[in-house]
Amino acid sequence: MTPSSPTALPGTAVVPLQYAVPGTGGIGPAEAVGAIERVLLNGFDPEAAPARSAVPVPAGELLMMPAADGSYAGVKIAGVAPVNPARGLPRITGSYLLLDGPTLQPLALLDGAALTALRTPAVTAAALRRLAVPEARHLVLFGSGPQAYGHLDALLAVRPLSRLTVVARHAGRAEALAAYGRGLGLAAAVGGPEAVAEADLVVCCTTARTPLFDGTLVPAHAAVAAVGSHEPDVREVDGALVGRAELYVEARSVAAREAGDLLLAGVAGRQLWNLAELVRGDALLPAGRPRFFKSVGMAWEDLAVAAEVYRQAQA
Repeated sequence: MTPSSPTALPGTAVVPLQYAVPGTGGIGPAEAVGAIERVLLNGFDPEAAPARSAVPVPAGELLMMPAADGSYAGVKIAGVAPVNPARGLPRITGSYLLLDGPTLQPLALLDGAALTALRTPAVTAAALRRLAVPEARHLVLFGSGPQAYGHLDALLAVRPLSRLTVVARHAGRAEALAAYGRGLGLAAAVGGPEAVAEADLVVCCTTARTPLFDGTLVPAHAAVAAVGSHEPDVREVDGALVGRAELYVEARSVAAREAGDLLLAGVAGRQLWNLAELVRGDALLPAGRPRFFKSVGMAWEDLAVAAEVYRQAQA
């Protein structure tokens, strides 16, 4: 994955965001996961992070996501254009402006879509490396787009997987992702939603607006993540799974506004552990019931990964 970089603003440096050999200025999934975890281990509180601004436009939605933490600040302006894939274009577009924290002077301009494709799987991997049981080996992956590839790469960076089942609407793209998995040494095949019955890990990274599978089929030991939506009326998993599972989110404050998978299941009064509590070892990890992580994407995550890209580019 080597997305094109935007043109630099005066006073900024264009930093390519890519999976790259160390020392070339890019970072890989493991480095991105580490960047997310370091921010939280250093005491950052995701509950206090600025909210995302969303503006409907004729083509879809414009998002503005600002964040600041110590040495760096930044803002991502992203476009979500649902019709783009049918035109052969990315569904998510945009740019990320990284700033010096103390002075707010521009430092770098990064490809916003590539940043999203790297940081979202990194957040999921940071959660699932703790939520998965030690013997977890079988991943059932819903979706066949860039996020599906990114999640497979990120999970392989933190988990010793051996088996992959791809579930996707488009048979050709599903087989292409399975072939990619086989190239990484996995026993990989295309399957149907019922594959969750044999899963250790389930990851949903789709544009689905209704549940993808029957949540009663998910084994009690499994960990599930859903990352496809930040809309309160959209979900990838059903109420049966949510009702059975221990629940984890990036931040309770954001989940209460945007996590349709939880809101539509009626979780008022339920315990929601946030990612900081999970990474720091403060969250409960019960046996005998699934563990469900719902992410919607937060600006501090973009900043953590963008700052790491910049630091490595300067090294």
